[in-house]
Amino acid sequence: MARKQYPLRIDPEIWGAVERWATDEMRSANGQVEWILRAALKKAGRLPEKGGRTPEDTGRDDLETI
Repeated sequence: MARKQYPLRIDPEIWGAVERWATDEMRSANGQVEWILRAALKKAGRLPEKGGRTPEDTGRDDLETI
């Protein structure tokens, strides 16, 4: 799957925290940002499931929290 490249402007303190968290979880900082975004999108019901349906469409409320 192709990845979208996007320049990110972020507060250095936040980026430092992301890098430390990524190191703790043995991920790259980029992978950690993607993981954080994916978890937040799932929690908000905004990430479509396979087949293009959102958890809201299926009535599911068993989403994992961050």
